[in-house]
Amino acid sequence: MNSDEKTAVVLLGHGSRVPDAAEAMEQVAAKLRQRYPIVETCSMSLRGPLLPEALAKCVRLGVSKIVVIPYFLHQGMHLHVDIPAMMQEAARDCPHVKLVLGKHLGFDESLVNLVARRIEESEGLNDVRDLKLRAEEELVECAPDAGFQSQPQR
Repeated sequence: MNSDEKTAVVLLGHGSRVPDAAEAMEQVAAKLRQRYPIVETCSMSLRGPLLPEALAKCVRLGVSKIVVIPYFLHQGMHLHVDIPAMMQEAARDCPHVKLVLGKHLGFDESLVNLVARRIEESEGLNDVRDLKLRAEEELVECAPDAGFQSQPQR
């Protein structure tokens, strides 16, 4: 990144009603903070912080550039339509800050190795019919729509 600019990185996940769903993304952000001074995480909907909150925090920190990295593997409608629209709307509130829609995770050779490792780690696991399913209520907080912001179905 250009050393003349004070840049923030924002990892943007999908969002979930499950409280700890973004834990892995938070772990990635913690590691990235060893390389980049300002790294925030947020989601598109449901649990906060949401994208506008994360961007506002970066602006308060005095950055001149924010790079939003969609924490997505696939190029679906969120990447093509929803996220760019959300970012353009947010950009109106910070005209002095360059807002960049970075590349999503997508394909990388290292992902092949990760999937191969997960296959190996799955050896010896039980048949799915033997799994004890958890009730949705066990996974979400009492107010399942807390922080919910409806997104168009795509």
